[in-house]
Amino acid sequence: KMDDDDGDVPQLSSHTLAALQEFYLEQQQKEGMKTSQGFNQYSIGSIEEDWQLSQFWYSHETASCLANEALVAAGKGGRIACVSAPSVYQKLKEQDGKGFSVCILEYDRRFSVYGEEFIFYDYNHPLNLPENLLPHSFDIVIADPPYLSEECLQKTAETIKYLTKGKILLCTGAIMEELAAKHLGVKMCKFIPKHSRNLANEFRCYANYASGLD
Repeated sequence: KMDDDDGDVPQLSSHTLAALQEFYLEQQQKEGMKTSQGFNQYSIGSIEEDWQLSQFWYSHETASCLANEALVAAGKGGRIACVSAPSVYQKLKEQDGKGFSVCILEYDRRFSVYGEEFIFYDYNHPLNLPENLLPHSFDIVIADPPYLSEECLQKTAETIKYLTKGKILLCTGAIMEELAAKHLGVKMCKFIPKHSRNLANEFRCYANYASGLD
């Protein structure tokens, strides 16, 4: 029972307090490790997956492959937009940024650590974009809609078509093949993307140009 002097302020038990202190100590050690290892804020996993937001990061090999494909497709001095594809954005940023520019359109505001290149994006409002994001101003758009539904794909497609000069690289489930062709005119590539954690659904890449993923 609490003393009246406590003014009904709840007191943590010594056990809870100890657990909390241990948690904070672990967090401090993690931060310390990041600093001492020359932590790269652009490395995959620097921002952890949030499954409630349907986030599943690509494996390093897949992210590198997609980033390189985007670079080649964009060409020298090209502009690349990553729509709901943060691990590709991170791989692009790991490379020397000279010769291309990239931005990330993402619902998860944790990615705002990337500064001006981060654009808050909600696929439910596909054209609710900043004024400085001009139509058809990106040489290639790479997108990974968060959900395997026609509604999500259709709305994301609106964004993609608004942004791209022409080239589209889409990553989504194999079951979305017909809908991807319907809404974006893309065809399935031979390359099979992998995730850092295995997904239950078969995942594929689609493009509307002669890509290096075949």
